[in-house]
Amino acid sequence: MNRPAQISYGLMLAMLLAVAFMGLATPLLTVLFAIFALNVFSFKGRSKSFAIALFLIAVAGICLTATFFALETVAAAPKLAERLVPKLLDLARFHEVELPFTDVQSMMHLIRDEVLERFGLLGSAGTTLLRQVAFVVIGIVVAISLFENSTIVIDREKHTLKNNLYLLTADEVGKRFELFYKSFHMVMGAQIVISTINTVFTGIFLFSSGYPYPGLLVGVTFLCGLLPILGNILSNTIIVSVGLTVDLNHAFGALAFLVIIHKFEYFLNSKIIGKRIQNPMWMTLLALVVGERLMGVPGMILAPVVLHYIKSETSRVAVKAGAGEGTPVAESPPTATS
Repeated sequence: MNRPAQISYGLMLAMLLAVAFMGLATPLLTVLFAIFALNVFSFKGRSKSFAIALFLIAVAGICLTATFFALETVAAAPKLAERLVPKLLDLARFHEVELPFTDVQSMMHLIRDEVLERFGLLGSAGTTLLRQVAFVVIGIVVAISLFENSTIVIDREKHTLKNNLYLLTADEVGKRFELFYKSFHMVMGAQIVISTINTVFTGIFLFSSGYPYPGLLVGVTFLCGLLPILGNILSNTIIVSVGLTVDLNHAFGALAFLVIIHKFEYFLNSKIIGKRIQNPMWMTLLALVVGERLMGVPGMILAPVVLHYIKSETSRVAVKAGAGEGTPVAESPPTATS
C-alpha cells in the first residue's frame, strides 16, 4: 500500500475517532443526510441551485413539523402519564411487583431527581440544544458547499510537481469519503424506504382505529424506524403503551397489528436491505450497542454505516499468499495519478 493511501486511511480513522469521542456525530449525520437529500432533489436537467432551493424548502418544512410534534408532545405527555401510570400500578400490584413510584407526581420527581439531575441534564439542556442546533446549521452549510463543489484541491493546475504527496493524498482521501458516503446511501437509503412503508401502514391503522394522538405516534414511528432492528421494538412499545391508556382492547389490537405488519416487513427487509448489506444480525446488534455507548442515538444510526464502510474498504483489498510463505499479504492498490 502506497504512502498516500496509508495517510488517507489514517485520516479516515482519525475522523471516526473524533466523531466518536468529541461528540461530532450530529454534524456528520447532518452532512450525510443533507447530501443524500440534495442528490434526490437534483433532477435531470435541473441546476444545482434548483436542488438547493428545494432542499431549503424541505428543511423549513421539517422544522415546522418538528415544532408541531414538540408542542403536541408537551401537551400530550401529562395526559398520557395520568392515564398510563394508574394502569401500570394496577398491573404491578396484581403481579406483586414494587415500582419506584406511587403516582404521577412521584414518577415525575423520580425522572427529575434520578435521571435529569444524575446525568446533569437540567442545567445543560439549553446549552446542549443550542450546540446541536449550531451543529445542524454548520452541517447543512458544509453539505451545500460539498454539493456545489466537492473538489479537495482547488489549485491543482498551479502545482508544478503533479505527483506530489499532497495531491495524491487528497485523491485518496476523496476516495475514502466517497466510499463512506456510498455506505451511508446504501444503508440509510434502504432504512428510509423501510421506515416509510412501516409508517404508512401504521398510520392507516392508527387513524382508522381511533387511536389517541395518531399524528404524534406516526412521527415517532418514522423516526424510530431509522434505527435498524431496535427502532421497531421502541416504536411498538410506545404505541402499545399508549393503547393501554385507553383499554386492553386497544393495546392488544395494536400489538396484533404490529406483529402482522412486522412479519410482512421481514420479507421487505430481505428484499430491500438484506441483499444490500448482508451482515449477520449479531454483528449489527453489536455495532448498535457500541455506537450507542459512544455517541448515543446518532451513534446507533451511524453504526451500520461504519460497519458497512469497513466491510467495503476491506473487501477492496486483494490478498495473496507470499512466495514460499503461508501468510497472506495484502496487495497494494495502484498509485494514483493526477
